[in-house]
Amino acid sequence: MFVTAAGRTNEQRIKQAEELAKRLHCNFVRRNKKSISYWTDLLQQDCIVVGEERLELHAKNGESPFFFHPNSASFRIKRMIRGESDPFLEATKLEKGMSILDCTLGMASDSIVASHVVGESGKVIGLEANEYVAFLIKEGLAVWNSPIMEMNAAMKRIEVVNTNFKTFLASMDSNSFDCVYFDPMFEEAVASSNGIQPLRKWAEYTSITEEVMFHAKRVAKERIILKAHFRTPLFEQFGFDVIKRPSSKFHYGVIKIDRQY
Repeated sequence: MFVTAAGRTNEQRIKQAEELAKRLHCNFVRRNKKSISYWTDLLQQDCIVVGEERLELHAKNGESPFFFHPNSASFRIKRMIRGESDPFLEATKLEKGMSILDCTLGMASDSIVASHVVGESGKVIGLEANEYVAFLIKEGLAVWNSPIMEMNAAMKRIEVVNTNFKTFLASMDSNSFDCVYFDPMFEEAVASSNGIQPLRKWAEYTSITEEVMFHAKRVAKERIILKAHFRTPLFEQFGFDVIKRPSSKFHYGVIKIDRQY
């Protein structure tokens, strides 16, 4: 990985790129009027481009770059402000002051919605296994400027952790979160959404195993939620109650935690 600045830039932006390269322990490369593809081909490395308005993650194979965007969160929060429902919230049953662990952060749209609902007294932690994607998401959440003030506040409250959900769940104390949420980015799911298509190259396809579910049930106080393609075997394999959505290829599965005290 190397860091460079956008083609049409200034010395301030170049300095920002140099500082970012130091933070990420990467090399800084001056463009010298050469294209991104020229440098990625020459160095055979991926790169982060520091632009005027955003950071972009470019793969050396020339695929579309990845950059942070709140995706569906904007119109979903607008609906919620108008008093309309959201399928994710119907599945999670989140309320003010609750906590949720988003094991598959992605573009963070579900975490933004969750943060909006649980508010300042709640807690939202999102996990991302790829170091550079986690960095771009964390930076994007901190600086994105939406005309929806409630959304800006919600984004800034999300804690992004660069780790694998299997490792993180195993390390957590029991009853650490009200909800544990999975939206696994399997091939079928990635291919169906243009909004997250640039994440394909960077995604880590960690399986939801018996061990993962054991720790999820230990960590969750209230419920475990799985969003997945309606054909997934995971719903039946782990005993999820499925909330079917006739107009969508993706359904929500819920496991309610019954603690015996």
